[in-house]
Formats: sequence, structure tokens, C-alpha cells
Amino acid sequence: MTLSKALVPSNSIATRTAMVLGGTALLAAASQISVPMFPVPMTLQTLAVLTIGMTMGSRMGVLTVAAWLAEAFAGLPVLANGGSTASFFGPTAGFLFGFLAMVAVAGIAADRGVKSVLGLSVAGLIAGAVLYVPGLAWPAVVLGKSVPELLSGWMMPFLAGDAVKAVLAALIVSGGWSVLAKRRA
Repeated sequence: MTLSKALVPSNSIATRTAMVLGGTALLAAASQISVPMFPVPMTLQTLAVLTIGMTMGSRMGVLTVAAWLAEAFAGLPVLANGGSTASFFGPTAGFLFGFLAMVAVAGIAADRGVKSVLGLSVAGLIAGAVLYVPGLAWPAVVLGKSVPELLSGWMMPFLAGDAVKAVLAALIVSGGWSVLAKRRA
């Protein structure tokens, strides 16, 4: 059972649609909290993606991130710095697609009943590593970037922040489980 299922047990289409739209709103808001860096800004997108996966599980998490990406592709300014359609053709497009894999990995942990801060943190770190596969492959193929360029400019500056965001997502979701347990006691 995921946290979202424990909090909102309804399986109605209206309830699930509201959850997906709420998740896309969270992602859109988190995307606008940004620290300018190159080639991608450091945003709270990854924190939101991890939290959605750890809260909703793999299936609902992927659906939510896919809906957010569809909103962006349709022209809504929901990506970092108000980005939308053009971002799918730029040097960081691999990270956008990587968010689907990231939320799936975090969601699998939730689907398997992982609730502890440590377990969710590990899942978040693994999900973060998975994000870099398409994120770095895209500029390697499209821009011809070398491995040293990718590691030094596209990955290393973000690792500490990604680790902090993985632990924060774990604390948020584990805390949600603790609050729920106390309410039921």
C-alpha cells in the first residue's frame, strides 16, 4: 500500500484524476524554484518527482510525470524557468524523459512497502542515478559531448543537491507515514 492509497483509498477516476493534476501542479511549482546553473538549473523538480513516486507508487507516479510532460509539450510553462515545448528539443531533453524512469524507480520502492527513511533514501539515490542515464546520453548523442565533459559539467555539480533531495523526499514521505500511524492510533 502506498501513502496516497492509505490517505485516499478511493479508486474512482475523479479521485485519481485529481491526484494526477495535483501532482502536476506540485511539479510545476517545484520547477519554478530554481538556482541558475549551466547546463540545467538546480530546481526542486527532482524532489517533487521523488516525493510523487514515493507517495503514489510506480503506476500513478509515472502517469503523473507523463501528464506533466504532456502539459509542457502542449506549451504550458510548467518546466524549469517557465520552459515548455522547446525544452524537448534542447540539450537537457534527456533529463525530462529520465524523470519517467526516476519516478518509476521511486514508485517501485513505495509499491513494495518501503516506508523507512533509510529505505526510501536508498531508493531515492538509486532513482537519482537512473535519471542520469538518459540525462547524459542525450547530450552525448545530440551534442557530441565527451564523458569527461558530461561528468564535470552535467553531473558532478548536481550530485550533492540530488543526494540532499533524495533524503528530503524520504523524510517527507516517512513523516507522512508516521503522522498517519499516529492518527490511526
